[in-house]
Amino acid sequence: MVAEDDEKQAELVRRYLEREGHSVLLVPDGLAALEAVRRRAPDLLVLDVMMPRADGLDVVRVLRAEDRELPVLMLTARSTEDDLLLGLDLGADDYMTKPYSPRELMARVRTLLRRTRRSAASADGSANVLAVGTLTVDPDRHEVSVDGAPVVCTPGEFRVLVAMAGEPDRVFTRQRLLEELNGYDRYVSGRTVDVHIMNLRKKIEPAPRRPVRLLTVYGVGYKLTDPAKGQARRASS
Repeated sequence: MVAEDDEKQAELVRRYLEREGHSVLLVPDGLAALEAVRRRAPDLLVLDVMMPRADGLDVVRVLRAEDRELPVLMLTARSTEDDLLLGLDLGADDYMTKPYSPRELMARVRTLLRRTRRSAASADGSANVLAVGTLTVDPDRHEVSVDGAPVVCTPGEFRVLVAMAGEPDRVFTRQRLLEELNGYDRYVSGRTVDVHIMNLRKKIEPAPRRPVRLLTVYGVGYKLTDPAKGQARRASS
């Protein structure tokens, strides 16, 4: 959910989020944000500070008083240290000052969502291990296995798997995967992504030329899925 009273800014954020596959709800003020959170239970709130009816700080204060663990990323034109600390002290998870880079905003969103999913996994007793069918990825131990058998991956391949296993069935564009690879591969390009995908298929697919886990979505990118789910859907149709 994006709570922003500047229509142009809200529309810009919405476009970037939807480009990455998110469903987005826009609300124009603080009270609308509180009502929508209670009604819709979003996965993440991108929250402007300066809004009518109730400002972003008041929204965070109420949400935390209600013991809602919704991750909140605050946006503000204020840049003083006191303002930043107040937002964080009230319970915001991250803070960006305007003007900001939309690409950096998307990176912050991804980080918060991954952190939330890992916390939920830990609460369920599964620690940080990511599982997509019989494929498991352990970011802490840097381990990958398929059907219980270990798979050796390069740092770049591992980073691709961590990102995709964290959001199964979501389509990742080449650009998104390039952002995940920055800092892991010295030279990255769209071709780098394709090579990693090809090599991963050799390691995790029973028949690399006919992939059932790491699929191509033509004209868009790639997604990681549980092949058993696909078989179940085909059997029921």
